[in-house]
Amino acid sequence: MIRKCLKSDLHTIFKIINDSAEAYKGIIPEDCRHEPYMPLEELIREIDDGVIFWGLEHHGKIAGVMGIQDKRDVALIRHAYVQTKAQGMGIGTRLLKHLEGMTKKPILIGTWAAVSWAIFFMRKTGIDWFQRRRKIAFSAITGRFQTDRWKHL
Repeated sequence: MIRKCLKSDLHTIFKIINDSAEAYKGIIPEDCRHEPYMPLEELIREIDDGVIFWGLEHHGKIAGVMGIQDKRDVALIRHAYVQTKAQGMGIGTRLLKHLEGMTKKPILIGTWAAVSWAIFFMRKTGIDWFQRRRKIAFSAITGRFQTDRWKHL
C-alpha cells in the first residue's frame, strides 16, 4: 500500500534514507558524504520547505519513501530511497509511478552522476536525463522537456 507519510513516520523516513544512502560510500564525492547522510534536522527542513513524503508499505512497514515538491512550473521528486533489504522488489518504481500520477507538471529528479544504479533505474522506468556537473537531473518524458529551461533550479 502506498500512503502519504505522517509526522509519526519521521524517524522511519530518516532510517530508510540513511540506510539506503550507505551505498554512496566510496561512490559520491567525499566532500558531499557525511554521517548521517541526511541528518534529522535537514529532513525536517526539507519537509518544512514543502517536500511531501509518500511511503510504500511492505509486510505492514514502510520499506521505501519518495518525496514530491511543487517548485514553480515543475514538480521535483526528492529523496527517493528504498531500504537496502527491500531493493529490487519494484518499490521504487511503484512509488515513482504513483507520484507521477499526482501531477500534470513536468517532473525533475536529481541523483549523483556516479550512482550508476540510480541512473539505470531512471532509464528503466522511461525517464530522460541530462548531466550537469556532479549531479544528474532527470525529467519524466512528457514532451515538454527542455534542458536549458531547468538550469535555474
